[in-house]
Amino acid sequence: MAEKIGVYVCGGCGLAEAVDLDAVCTAVKNKYQPQCPVIKTHPVLCSPEGKAAIEADIAEAGLDGVCLCACSPRSKWDVFAFGDTVQVERVNLREQGVWSFDKETGVIEMAKGINDLQIICNEYSLMGVVKLTKSNIPNPEVAETFKTILVLGGGWTGLNAANAAASLGYEVVLVEKSDTLGGKVVNFYKTFPLSHPYTEAHETGLDKLISQVNASKKVTIFTGTSLEKFSGAPGQYKAQLSNGQTLDIGSMVLATGWDAGDTKYLAPLGYGEIKNVITTAELEKMAKGGCITRPSDGKAPRSVAFLLNTAACSTVSCPSDVVMECDAAADAPQNPPAAPAEGEEAGPAPFCDLESQRHLALSSEISTLVALKQANYVVEKDPEAVAFIFYDHMMVPGINERYYKAAQDKPGIMLSKADIKSVKSGSGGSVIISMENTLLGESIEIEADLVVLPTALVPTTAHSPVVNLEYRQGLAFPDLNLFEGYADSNYICFPYETRRTGIYAAGAVRQPMGLALSADDAMGAALKAIQCVSSANKGVAVHPRSGDRSYPVFNFVRCTQCKRCTEECPFGALDDDPKGTPMPNPTRCRRCGTCMGACPERVISFDNYNIDMIGTMIREMQVPPKMDVGGPRVLILACENDAYPALDMAALRGKSWSSYVRVIPVRCLGSVNAIWVADAMSKGIDGVMLLGCKYGDDYQCHFVKGSELCNRRKENISESLKRLGVEPERVDQLQVAIDEYDVVPGMIDQFMNMIVKMGPNPFKGY
Repeated sequence: MAEKIGVYVCGGCGLAEAVDLDAVCTAVKNKYQPQCPVIKTHPVLCSPEGKAAIEADIAEAGLDGVCLCACSPRSKWDVFAFGDTVQVERVNLREQGVWSFDKETGVIEMAKGINDLQIICNEYSLMGVVKLTKSNIPNPEVAETFKTILVLGGGWTGLNAANAAASLGYEVVLVEKSDTLGGKVVNFYKTFPLSHPYTEAHETGLDKLISQVNASKKVTIFTGTSLEKFSGAPGQYKAQLSNGQTLDIGSMVLATGWDAGDTKYLAPLGYGEIKNVITTAELEKMAKGGCITRPSDGKAPRSVAFLLNTAACSTVSCPSDVVMECDAAADAPQNPPAAPAEGEEAGPAPFCDLESQRHLALSSEISTLVALKQANYVVEKDPEAVAFIFYDHMMVPGINERYYKAAQDKPGIMLSKADIKSVKSGSGGSVIISMENTLLGESIEIEADLVVLPTALVPTTAHSPVVNLEYRQGLAFPDLNLFEGYADSNYICFPYETRRTGIYAAGAVRQPMGLALSADDAMGAALKAIQCVSSANKGVAVHPRSGDRSYPVFNFVRCTQCKRCTEECPFGALDDDPKGTPMPNPTRCRRCGTCMGACPERVISFDNYNIDMIGTMIREMQVPPKMDVGGPRVLILACENDAYPALDMAALRGKSWSSYVRVIPVRCLGSVNAIWVADAMSKGIDGVMLLGCKYGDDYQCHFVKGSELCNRRKENISESLKRLGVEPERVDQLQVAIDEYDVVPGMIDQFMNMIVKMGPNPFKGY
């Protein structure tokens, strides 16, 4: 704990004009002066003079803690750093006090002659000091670590990842299960444009990329090899290969790509029954081989139709086994069919009603670009031929709009919106497509020599645990419920990170993308893998609390082996030892504190974040004995990743909220322990808001499951409150995204209005 604390109150940004800074200092002196030998005000703390004054006091008074009562901890964080031996606590008087103070509803506490804003600033300052008294400087375990990057998958993405990591000086092991490198791109005739002027397809450049990787002295390549088992933790992994070798690995880039979906889902549109209905993959191989021909007679088609339409699937007769699978999927929406993935051949979701509707949004961009590319193949191979593209959506965002316009202007290519009603055999091997809602506004029939359908592409992780993790939580990655098979991560905030720290997904195994985005993805994942091994070597967190030196500390003497911490950790940071006791893996930990929130015995803590710390801060809140005298009190436990920044931005934009609210930031709502709510209720606080990231299928929680787990615990809290005769509505969890700063003040005021109508906490005054 900090034993000598310097407290500094800033007068900048309008604080001195709105608040009596000396009164803030007096409040601290009256309660904590023995522990705070230095208590000062300063006009502008972040100025060179302000920082120099603090540094002088640290040297002269031997301060080991500094409490800065000024702006948000999200501001000037690079200025207020005073070395590894001095703890710094930021008290947010600006955004959470002066800038957000509602002058219309703020009242005067008549007995003391103090306005609400002064009370707010005094309380926050006391909370900041007491937080430092409960905090210690983390002393992370720094174990011997390895820095070799394992790239699993030798296709386009894997090759780019290996090349990127090697170019930055890191040793790379590239493992590919097939006998040759290149993956699916080996079968590509061309790629849609990757460079200026973005109007013509061209060669993929795969051969050059393979040559670069083969020539690199930093890359060791194993082909015809799979990963049998992956055990350990970031910086200390062991990779057992099918060739009998065991390698020391620091981190991994997962680039295993995709597999083709089952073509039985194309049966409603004639595939498998009509000979001249083929897939985009089959047409690509034909083009690669030199010519496009009809399977029925080997002749070059004079007209080719590409069908990108799935809207009318339900009107097309489905085989009974497909219907049964759709019905089963409808009954169990948590296990939908796998989504499409990377590659030039990617197309819309399979033509099975339920499946196609779920994955069309993921696949439409790649579907469109592949159809445009292959339509160009048709007229390239035979200038007299005609290519039709019938679609329900055309998605060509960004620079790809140029490719779309070039196709529109090319003779021989015709594009039209249409709903496909049926596909049937015609005379002489032709195929007749019936459609409606076309651009002509009429129902029409087109006779084509060849019909091309895009297939479902499934991420390899949907079939089997390709990594074969030796984790308590299982061999495979947890899945996103909405899109089965993709390695679960935070797609919005941390696109490469899987829920297994140290393993970074790139390319098709993560989401659908073409070659250009896959190459970018590979670079991003490689950089993340490098960041991981560098952080593990220093004993600090990788993400999202990058650089955090803390880690969970367990008091195993009191552990009841309930296993809640091991089961609720989203990242597999805890295993079990042979006796069933939690076994920490520090380098897997992301420092979210979910294990701390889960533990009913409160045996888990961090040096600088613990149950007692937040509980003591709550007890520093001054709660009037009656609501009609000093007003109600509401505690907000705000997630530091979305909710707290949203509050800051709301204040920055002149938004205000009730002066009866006190905000305490937490690492994640997953770290909220029920004892904090109990502390608040027993103190007479009238309501508790748990304000955090969105959860569910469209989750935005930086720690993936934190908000969801908190919501489950809230149900248990509600039951406990009912037994005590306290309305469960007094504790509520609200979801807010970081960009919803305009609505969060209203959410607070609405909750406050409910508390006022409900009346005082029954425990108030006890």
